[in-house]
Amino acid sequence: MSPEAAELGRAGVATVYEAYGRRGLIEESWDAVTPGRRTAGPACTVLCGPGDNRAVHEAMDVLGPGEILVVTLAEPEPVAVIGDLLATQAAVRGAAGLLVNAAVRDTAELAGLQMAIHARWRNARGAGKEHRGQVNVPVRVGGTLIEPGDPVVLDDDGATAVRAADVPEVVRAVRARIAKEAALRARWQNGEISYDVYGLRAQDSEGSVTA
Repeated sequence: MSPEAAELGRAGVATVYEAYGRRGLIEESWDAVTPGRRTAGPACTVLCGPGDNRAVHEAMDVLGPGEILVVTLAEPEPVAVIGDLLATQAAVRGAAGLLVNAAVRDTAELAGLQMAIHARWRNARGAGKEHRGQVNVPVRVGGTLIEPGDPVVLDDDGATAVRAADVPEVVRAVRARIAKEAALRARWQNGEISYDVYGLRAQDSEGSVTA
């Protein structure tokens, strides 16, 4: 994992999303199969055929250490494209996480892995292997376009992505946001409240905000 990706991972989804100008949020109802994990890494993308996971098997040949395996279908459905055996392969290859815009199964076994694993569904329904699909192609998940190599951040808040070309700028913005929030946190701990510091009380007193 690059130092930049590691820094984004430590910052977490909400901080990166806000620092990126509220861009990149991969907005779906994610199930954090391995709660408490926070990580980031370049995307290895997989576009599966309908109800199929053949492309996930192919991706194991190219998945690299520190990468986030991003799996989707053109029309996502609750079919299990990853279970214990594929997740084990991903773990052995050093993947930092799995983002599965479909279902996973064997979740008791998946919960014991150190990777961050997010999925749309948990479902035992198995996938076919009739459609080759595509590996390391641009995919759109939750309204966000993810290119191979784009950093993807995962934690219990969900997932967000950053265009690879924007990483240096976003890292600087993340650092500034963390410093700003630390300063504000110190003020709140000293008893100040955001209603005053943000000028909201003054606005309300002036009647400048409608009910």
